Amino acid sequence: MSKKGPSGELTRRASLNALAAMIEYIARLVVGFVINPILVAGLGSFGYGVWQVLGRLVGYVSAAGGRPSQALKWSIANRQTSTDIAEKRRQVGSSLIVAAFFLPILVPIGLVIAWFVPAWLDATADMVWPIRVATALLVVNLVLVNFLAVPRSVLEGENLGYKRMGLSALLVFVGGGLVILAVKTDSGLPGVALATLATTILTAATYFYIVKAYVPWFGIRLPSRAEVIGFLNLSWWFLGWRLVMQILRSSDVVVLGIAESPELVSVYALSRYVPETLVTFVGMVIMGVAPGLGGIIGSGNMEKGASVRAEMMSFTWVLVTLAGVGILVWNRSFVGLWVGDEFYAGELTNLLIVILVAQFVFIRNDAYIIDLTLDLRKKVLFGAFAAVLAVALATGFVVFLDAGIVGLCAGFIIGRGFLSILYPAIVGKTLGIDLSDQLRQAVRPAIVSAALFAAALSAGRRFEVDGWLPLIGVSIITVLLVGPVAFFTGLARERRTLLTQRMVRVAGTFGIGRGT
Repeated sequence: MSKKGPSGELTRRASLNALAAMIEYIARLVVGFVINPILVAGLGSFGYGVWQVLGRLVGYVSAAGGRPSQALKWSIANRQTSTDIAEKRRQVGSSLIVAAFFLPILVPIGLVIAWFVPAWLDATADMVWPIRVATALLVVNLVLVNFLAVPRSVLEGENLGYKRMGLSALLVFVGGGLVILAVKTDSGLPGVALATLATTILTAATYFYIVKAYVPWFGIRLPSRAEVIGFLNLSWWFLGWRLVMQILRSSDVVVLGIAESPELVSVYALSRYVPETLVTFVGMVIMGVAPGLGGIIGSGNMEKGASVRAEMMSFTWVLVTLAGVGILVWNRSFVGLWVGDEFYAGELTNLLIVILVAQFVFIRNDAYIIDLTLDLRKKVLFGAFAAVLAVALATGFVVFLDAGIVGLCAGFIIGRGFLSILYPAIVGKTLGIDLSDQLRQAVRPAIVSAALFAAALSAGRRFEVDGWLPLIGVSIITVLLVGPVAFFTGLARERRTLLTQRMVRVAGTFGIGRGT
């Protein structure tokens, strides 16, 4: 029997969670790569743009559901070391009661959006009802998610997300297959939305099976009135944060679709596909680590929490820099091979999208950490101000300056920029990290990223490949060349040591090397 202390067990679980997230990410990457050209061909440029906008608009509606499953996950994560099974079951009961409480808010808002969205997008007469039906189905999906996401929230809150390894990836492929079936049967936007709904139901059933097998305490108990009110108060803040996140992350597509056209949304969304996969990947990995960090913060070990946060940020920076260089050099070739040169948004837009995505990734990292403290007030209020400012600036640049996608990206980068200071300040206050130290440590990585991005822009103007195998080959070579440069020039010695030690421990959990 191997000897594992609390730290070793956290490393093991975090590693397995990250591996499960990576497998699911690869599945989503493959499915997205396959189905997006099929959606473009089957729905047309207008229909594909509408589908992108609908996804974002319905995301806004999801905030009206109260986000009880999200509140449940972080509540369980914060109480991870607790042996009070009755309390945890009452948390599950509170989640379901709060989900029911928000139904009278969520459903009417969803139906109003479903009715009016065709007019907002200047849809032709033959597209009005398909758009309304598709939106209504997506709203039904949201209603079900509020209830059906409970098993997944419990599993991830208990830091056991890795138990779904393989099954969640299989569900991604099943969902992709349902979408392809919808397109091939000419069922249009309603069919694609119905495929999304069916995938949600299958996913919920799978997670229920997994959580029953691996979380012995899982069940429901009737909570007290005070517990429901406390959970409701927490859910209100998660509701606010969900809305803020939707605006920060998804309003670019909505602004572009309404202020310009769904066709331009298609260009933007397809050019952004590879950068967006980076957001998904980093988010999944960090979410895999976050429950373990929640246990650390909940136990009061802030010094250890600060160390883990430093590792998270260093890992994120290396990944963002590597991906950014690859995107700046090869995204033009990728989009051209994938869907056609006419969907590539241009060099400047490509750079702004990389900056936009990188900025968002770091903001969200610290947002996750703030979630673990269960004190969301400042995060939500600051985020709301940044979201409103970003949308206002982006809309102004697009509408009044006719700056198109470039103005859109610039508006969001400027509008949410101050969160890159405020969120680290909030986290620093919790973990005992001085903001001036954080800023000083960020200078070196920022300079290295800027230099590498400048070199990548220059290379991107000169090089282009015309086949998938050459593209894969040069992308691998790019990573192998840039990776060591970024690691040794961008990170201070102590950060390199932290990451190296973590990688050794992670390797040890999988039987690679000796581990610690």
